[in-house]
Formats: sequence, C-alpha cells, structure tokens
Amino acid sequence: MRLTLFAFGLLTLATAAPAQDLDAARRLARQAVIVDTHIDAPGALRKRWADLGEEQPDREFDYAKARRGGLDVAFMSIYTSAAQDADGSAWQVAHQMLDSVEALAQRHPDRFALLTSPKDVERLRQGGRVLLAMGMENGAPLGDDIANVQRFYDRGVRYITLAHSAANRLADSSYAAEKPWNGLSPFGKQVVAEMNRLGMMVDVSHLADASAWEAIRLSTVPVIASHSAFRHFTPGFERNISDEIAKAVAARGGVVQVPFGTAFINPDSAADMQAHFRARQAFDQRNAALKAQGKPLEDREAFEKAWANAHPVRASTLAQVLDQIDYGVKLLGIDHIGLGSDFDGVDGELPAQLRTVADYPNLVASLQARGHSDADIRKILGGNLLRAWAQIEAGAGK
Repeated sequence: MRLTLFAFGLLTLATAAPAQDLDAARRLARQAVIVDTHIDAPGALRKRWADLGEEQPDREFDYAKARRGGLDVAFMSIYTSAAQDADGSAWQVAHQMLDSVEALAQRHPDRFALLTSPKDVERLRQGGRVLLAMGMENGAPLGDDIANVQRFYDRGVRYITLAHSAANRLADSSYAAEKPWNGLSPFGKQVVAEMNRLGMMVDVSHLADASAWEAIRLSTVPVIASHSAFRHFTPGFERNISDEIAKAVAARGGVVQVPFGTAFINPDSAADMQAHFRARQAFDQRNAALKAQGKPLEDREAFEKAWANAHPVRASTLAQVLDQIDYGVKLLGIDHIGLGSDFDGVDGELPAQLRTVADYPNLVASLQARGHSDADIRKILGGNLLRAWAQIEAGAGK
C-alpha cells in the first residue's frame, strides 16, 4: 500500500502543472474569450432545478465555476431524445428547457445574459457576466413544420444538431444501424436552407456520414461540429468525425469543437457506447415485437443494469483531450478547432483535470506546455467559433 501511494504521489507531481504555469494559464483564461459550444445544464435543470447563479456542488456548470475557469460563452444544449421524438413531447421539452435558461438570466441579470449574436459578446460580458447562448441538440422539436425553425430562432436558438441517437425527420444518426435517408430527408434539406436564411449554424455532430456530407454540400455558409472528437483515435466509431468530413467542414470555413467526455476520447469507451446504442435499439425492437404479440415485455431497468455490470466505466486523461486538439490543428489548421465539452451531459465521465467549467485553465496550461502560442490558444478557446458564427450570420439570406 505504501508503495502504491508513493507511486501515485510521484504521478501526481509529474502531471500537475507548476504553480507559476497555472497562474499564467489562469490569466490567459480570464483575458481570452472562452466559448464552449455544448453544455447540458438545461437537461440537468429539467431533472432537478438548481439555481446556477450560485455554486452547486453536483453540477459541472454554474456561475461561480464559470468565473473561476474564465468561461465567457456557454452554449446551453436544448437536448431532446429519440423517445421524446417518438412520443410527441420533444417540442414541449425543448420549450421547457428554453424557459429554464431564460429564467437563469432573469433571476441574475448581473451574472448571466442571453447571447444571440457574436457581435454582442464584448458588450454583454462586461461586468463578469457569463453569456448563455443556445443550441438545439436533435431537430426533433421542429416536427414537420418548417416555420418552427424561425420560431426557435426567435427564442434564441443559434444552432441545430440535425439528428441525435436515431434517425429523425431530417437526417440519419451515426449511432443507428438503419440509415433510412442515406443523407438528408427532403424536409432536412428545407431545414438547412431555412437555417442558412436565418443565419443559424448547421451542426453535423451525431450525424451519419452521408447526412453530414449532404449538409455540408447544401449549406451556403460554414457548418460546425459542436462536439465531435476525431475518429482517427476511435476507428469504427461513426459518432466521431472522420478526417475527410472534418476537412470538408474546415474547407468551408467551419470549426470542429472537441469534447471532453471519456466515451468520445477513449477508444474502448467509444466502442462500448456504440455497442450500447445498438443493443438498446435491439432491445426496443424485441419489445415492440412482444407488444404486437400481446406478450410480456422485457424489463428495461434490468437490461440497463446488466449492461452496466458487463461494461464498467473507463477512465480518460487530459492528455487524450490534448491529443485530439493537436491532431485537429495538424489536420485542419489552427483556425478550425474549438471546444465543445459536453459538461453535465456525460454522467461525470471526464478526465480528472477537466471535471467542471472551472478547469479550463488546466487545459490552457497544458496547451502552453505543448508549445501552442497564446495567440493560437485564444483561437482554440473561442476565437475560431466566434469567427465562423459571424461569417454564418453575415451570410443570412444571401
């Protein structure tokens, strides 16, 4: 036991940044504009309300942590599931989440402000406010009505991830074995055109490859991948972006935003996630068949428990996040990489040094240690996303 603890102590000393380096990283984090394009705080609020204007020990995003980490722009994920799409509740759930974000800003106008344009960042962040932008993860709340794109835009939504864990009315999912559209649906093509007209960012994260390719081809302005790691590190995991699609995103002026979640950056965990989605889909199909036959259904809770027991949670490291960023910079150039953490959305399965939004300085210090200039780090932290967003906004209606 003594030997183990001693070895652990040496490891901790070897991996921790020197105090003076971390101080420099904190200064840069405060001075730079940090933009994180994927934080699942609204989903956590819907499960259990908490006043994120105050410190909340069980949340990865709140005002106090954001200020310690230097976060300026937090894209709140308006996430709806395939199940909510199927039962018709996605529209209502999305509006409930939008209400929760608006409530935070209304309760704490000195701490939060709603952000709908990159032109307003400098003005609104004065006084130490954290700016809440909104991205819709899964186009399910649009239903079949193209006018809903405008309605959600009017409520502040500035990107839409066209699909999530299953094919929907717009596009195919990377997780599902079935790809009914082999690209975008006719309605999905209309949605991309309408988003272009409004200046709303088209997000290709989660999409099957053929759907991502068609979205990139049809968009008249850059597209983004709001939280996509590189498939290079997780072969066969379609959820992560391929080199070819990433290069197409960059060639149009877009950005790939790197997530921190273990399931995206650890290849074994990524394989588990892909297998879990396929197993869950097979489970649902079996239950649908049993229901049609009037037979008792299999127990979902027992299925999930058995899966968890057979697939223990794996670990990931800050170095794996850095490897993703370095690979992206080498592949795409420094102007096309950013951050989309997935905080509050991965059940705490994160690197030890990137547990909450207070921890961006750890990432900054490590990027500095790997030789990135402060100017380039500013681009990664948020400059690239703001540049692409401004370009998309400027192309509205053209």
